[in-house]
Amino acid sequence: MQGTDMPRLGFGTYDRKGDEGIDAIGCALETGYRHLDTAQDYGTEAEVGAAIRRSGLPRDEVFVTTKVTPANFGPGALVPSLERSCETLGLDHVDLALIHWPAPNGERPLSDYIPQLAEARARGLARHIGVSNFTTALLDEALDILGGVPILTNQVELNPLFRNRTLADHCTARGVIVTCYQPIAHGRIGEDPVMRQIAETHGATPEQIALAFELSRGYAAIPTSGKAERIRSNFRALDIQLSEGEIDRIEGLDRGQRSIDPDWGPDWD
Repeated sequence: MQGTDMPRLGFGTYDRKGDEGIDAIGCALETGYRHLDTAQDYGTEAEVGAAIRRSGLPRDEVFVTTKVTPANFGPGALVPSLERSCETLGLDHVDLALIHWPAPNGERPLSDYIPQLAEARARGLARHIGVSNFTTALLDEALDILGGVPILTNQVELNPLFRNRTLADHCTARGVIVTCYQPIAHGRIGEDPVMRQIAETHGATPEQIALAFELSRGYAAIPTSGKAERIRSNFRALDIQLSEGEIDRIEGLDRGQRSIDPDWGPDWD
C-alpha cells in the first residue's frame, strides 16, 4: 500500500476489546475492510494487532491508524508513545498517526506537539500524519507549523444529522481529507423518515445510505459494530450510488446535533 491511498471506508475499533473485539475486527477484515482505526485511549491496539496477525493478510494490505492521547503531548513524549503503540500493535510502523484531540483547554500550544508528530513521520513510525477534532483555526495553525509536511486527514464528528459544514468545507479547501466519526449518528439515522425512504428505494439500510452519502462527498468514514451482520451490512455501502436528488435531500437533514462535546474541548466552528 503506497502513497496516500487511505481506504475511505474503515472500521472503528472503539470498545472492540478482548476476544470479542478481536473477533469483530477479524470479521471486518474478512468482510473486506482494509482500514482499521484505533487509538491509545481506546485500549484496542493489541486487539487490532492480534486480528491482523490472525487474518494472515500481508502487512501492506491493511491501513492502520492510531491516535495520540493528549497525555503524551509533553516535550519528548509523543515519539516514545508511538513507539509503544507500535509495540502493542506488533507493527514496526502505523500508516497514519493522528493527534486525537487538541490539548485540553488549550493548555499546551500546538507548537509543543505538532512538531513531535512530524518527527514521528520523519523517523518512519508513521507513513502519514493527521489530526482529529481540530477546528478551522487549529488546522490552519498546524499546517503553518508543519511548513509543507502534509496533514492527510482531520477526523471529526460528521453524519447526515450533523454536517459540520464549515469545518468540512475548510478541510477540503486545504487538501485535507475529512474522516467522519459517528458516521451513522450512533443509530439515530434509522429514526429519520427521509433516510428510511431513501434506504427503501435502494433496498438498503439507513446506515448504509448515511455511509454512501459520506463517501459520495469524498469523505472517509469509520463505522464500528460488534455484530458480524452489521459489520458486513455497513461494508455494502460501497455498492450504493445515490442520485443528486437523494444527496440534496440528505444535505437538508442537518440538525446541528453534535454528540461529542467535552467541556475541555476546542471552541468549535
